Amino acid sequence: MEPNIVTDQGSERPGTGTLGKAMAVLEAVAAADRPQRFTDILRSVRQPRGTLHRLLGHLVDEGLLVQRSDLSYEPGLRLLKLAYRSWSGNQFRDIAEPHLLRLHELTGETVHLGILRETEIIYVDKVESRQTVRMSSQIGKASPAYCTGIGKAALSSLPDGELERVTARMQFVPFTQRTHCSAASLLAEIEEIRREGHAFDREEHEAEICCVAAPIVVPEHELVAGISVTGPSYRVTMTQLAAWAADVRNAAAKVEEEARIRLGPGRGGR
Repeated sequence: MEPNIVTDQGSERPGTGTLGKAMAVLEAVAAADRPQRFTDILRSVRQPRGTLHRLLGHLVDEGLLVQRSDLSYEPGLRLLKLAYRSWSGNQFRDIAEPHLLRLHELTGETVHLGILRETEIIYVDKVESRQTVRMSSQIGKASPAYCTGIGKAALSSLPDGELERVTARMQFVPFTQRTHCSAASLLAEIEEIRREGHAFDREEHEAEICCVAAPIVVPEHELVAGISVTGPSYRVTMTQLAAWAADVRNAAAKVEEEARIRLGPGRGGR
């Protein structure tokens, strides 16, 4: 959690200090599908023009952003370097990798590993399908938790109070006709996911893409994650996904067990 930052105008809420504002700018540029002009970033982060000018200058000086010849901004090489170091040094990803590979060998379809971060799932590893038509997902990409298989599986493992807090912060964008449009609808499905031990994405985030997923929870390290098998609906039917559900649950359980051993006692000292 980001600490409060004290300025000459007093203490500010977490996320509103200099570091929080800089992170908001980085996220706005990094999440965009094209280079962002000053006015684009201004609309996204809603910071004073002078503050935004200063932050952009600092981020460019540090190599975290690059200013192009048309004065638009894109992620800098230093940001990519930091992201690569984080990914390559991720012990949880290393623990999960052999189990992802075995699940991929079993199904022949794309296997994802994702970690829950508030209302989003961050994909930290992926084993590509052997088929000609493949997924366009990328490691490091964030997707809404409420309409992805891994996201719903991970949400199902949260205590009720935490689940209510997270869902209250969600903005339910209808990506397809099958996307959850309310917290009530999502919570009703999560009750079913808790009973079954796995979740489905029934073309809720992307049309013609479906998956089956299971949660991975390591409470000692405050780690809530998930693993999934994903494919195009014309090739992977819901019947097939249901048949793979036990294998996905088994892979998730093995990752969870090994993570608890290899990651150690964690913050709780257990």
